[in-house]
Amino acid sequence: MHCKKWLTALMIGCFLLIQNLSAQEWQTNFEKAKDLAQKNDNNIVLVFQGSDWCAPCIKLDREVWSTDEFQNLAKDRFVMLKADFPRKQKNRLPEAQEEHNKMLASKYNPNGYFPFVVVLDASGKVLGETAYEKTTPKAYFNKLNAF
Repeated sequence: MHCKKWLTALMIGCFLLIQNLSAQEWQTNFEKAKDLAQKNDNNIVLVFQGSDWCAPCIKLDREVWSTDEFQNLAKDRFVMLKADFPRKQKNRLPEAQEEHNKMLASKYNPNGYFPFVVVLDASGKVLGETAYEKTTPKAYFNKLNAF
């Protein structure tokens, strides 16, 4: 009997850990991002980037998105949604993902700026927009959070 309780507790712990980890993952599907945002009362940070050609995009990723500091601040506040537009053949996205990203760009980034960061509420309404800035992860988080 003791073993069953321990196994149940372990399974619940693993489930909660997976839930926490998935909250920090980049989403690539707008509908899934909206569902997560509604469920967790979060805003969505939609990032338009060219991961293999846009120098400011790569810097924004390295200096902000990939930092532990930003990820820890954002994990309970934002659903992170990526719309990537790589140019190199080896990095090409599946056709369905390319079309999805183009649809997002036509609605939220019609001028084709890169990087372009749009903060949305859970229904997809624009709260604010920004781009690359040479700043700290915490200052960038605070800017996004202020929208």
